[in-house]
Amino acid sequence: MADYGVSAGQKVVVIWDQSCPVEALKDFVGALQSLVGTVGYVAVENVDMLTHSKHRESSFDVVLSGLITHAAAVHSSDVLAEIARIMRPGGKLHIAEPVTSTAGNDSAIRTASKLISSLKLSGLASITEVRQECLTLEEATSVKKQLHYQGDGLVRVYLSASKPNYEVGSSTQLKLSFAKKRPEKPAMDPNAAKLWTLSAIDMNDDDVDIIDSDALLDDDDLKKPDPSSLRATGCGTGPEKKRKACKNCTCGLAEELEEKVAAQMPKMQAKSACGNCYLGDAFRCAGCPYMGMPAFKPGEKILLDQNQLNDV
Repeated sequence: MADYGVSAGQKVVVIWDQSCPVEALKDFVGALQSLVGTVGYVAVENVDMLTHSKHRESSFDVVLSGLITHAAAVHSSDVLAEIARIMRPGGKLHIAEPVTSTAGNDSAIRTASKLISSLKLSGLASITEVRQECLTLEEATSVKKQLHYQGDGLVRVYLSASKPNYEVGSSTQLKLSFAKKRPEKPAMDPNAAKLWTLSAIDMNDDDVDIIDSDALLDDDDLKKPDPSSLRATGCGTGPEKKRKACKNCTCGLAEELEEKVAAQMPKMQAKSACGNCYLGDAFRCAGCPYMGMPAFKPGEKILLDQNQLNDV
């Protein structure tokens, strides 16, 4: 039992199958109970009923499966997933299973590599092959009969594994940095930079001619240009064209045309809100400025004195 790392106070589960002798199972469980003492305890589960057990998550420190003499337990994916669920983080698994040394299409017996892959897919880590041992003629016959296997090359492989130090289904936030690297500026040729740089010595050098910027402009350049001279040739003119400004006009023709259109539009005359002011007080609104005046003809010019405007 020392090979399995069982110590006092631990919680252990033993998984057996129908091929295990009852006396061997009792002796195995009794030896474990003497190791864990009164503080710990040993649970016993059948491999076919393990998935129906009501054990809570992370219940056991050590899981021992298929280790009893003449055991022929084959651990399905569901069984391995349940084992991983009931193991506490950091718990240990010791497992034995008959495997075949030759790869085949038989679904009942798998190779040792496929068993290791199944343990990994169940969420277990640190999987180690402890040893392999050949089956006796009696054990091989029992395994073939129970698993309906007709091939040869049967061996029993012993593996150990552990559960990672986190629960199955746990999640955590990954701190990833996607900072963009700024492209490095190409190095400037020192000789080229020197050509475009003037030092204080160069400014006082008589051989260096410095042009006054004010001398580059004459009197004509300082005059405000005539807007008509800024227009493009043919802008808004032509015998068969209607005078029209260009798109994104910058010469002032668009503003000129808008002013002409605005000047030609007749001014809108104020209209009555209800249209009944000329009919008399009986048809006028309460706030009508014509209240108290006689009826008049539509369109007739009415003058209101200052007192009436103040009352309104």
